[in-house]
Amino acid sequence: MIRTLLRLLLAFLYLIAGVLHIVAPSPFLSIMPGEVPYPDAIVFLTGVAEILGAIALTQGWSLRLRRAGAIGLALYAVCVFPANINHFALDMARPDNGLGFAYHIPRMIAQPIIVWWALWVGGVTDWPFRRRHV
Repeated sequence: MIRTLLRLLLAFLYLIAGVLHIVAPSPFLSIMPGEVPYPDAIVFLTGVAEILGAIALTQGWSLRLRRAGAIGLALYAVCVFPANINHFALDMARPDNGLGFAYHIPRMIAQPIIVWWALWVGGVTDWPFRRRHV
């Protein structure tokens, strides 16, 4: 039951993030590392990826589709980590420190948790809740 609720919560969060990437891309463009080509297209496509992953996570009838969505969202979270690091660096370079350490440190810690969360709720892993056989 808790796994289902957390799966639906994660899907909802990714759906909102995906829609925001498409309808209000400015904040995402502002933290994009300069080396990334075609930033407008990348932000749009990441929004589409988040929406598709969210839809896949909500599937109760297709475990294969749910797992694929979970893996896709986990990989997505890994791939956008450089933008989060760039955002951290940009903020810390501002005279007022932008959002500051109180935002960025938990955000950096949350990234691997989000990767695990997607994999766990998608049924890709049971770690660390796997029953031990004695």
